[in-house]
Amino acid sequence: MTITVNGERHEVPDGMSVAALLSHLGLTVGRVAVERNRDVLPRTQWGATLVEANDSYEIVQLVGGG
Repeated sequence: MTITVNGERHEVPDGMSVAALLSHLGLTVGRVAVERNRDVLPRTQWGATLVEANDSYEIVQLVGGG
């Protein structure tokens, strides 16, 4: 199915949770924020929320440094 992640179209397998999507994209979940269809998705819901066709995600990975 096709979704949009940070403005780019991606093909991903059906039946994937948001947590699995992050893994599929190669992101570590430690310092990540997820917005799904313009709503912030709480971390506690990542495992139970299924990715659906035409979803739009903004995924931000926080980076520390000095």
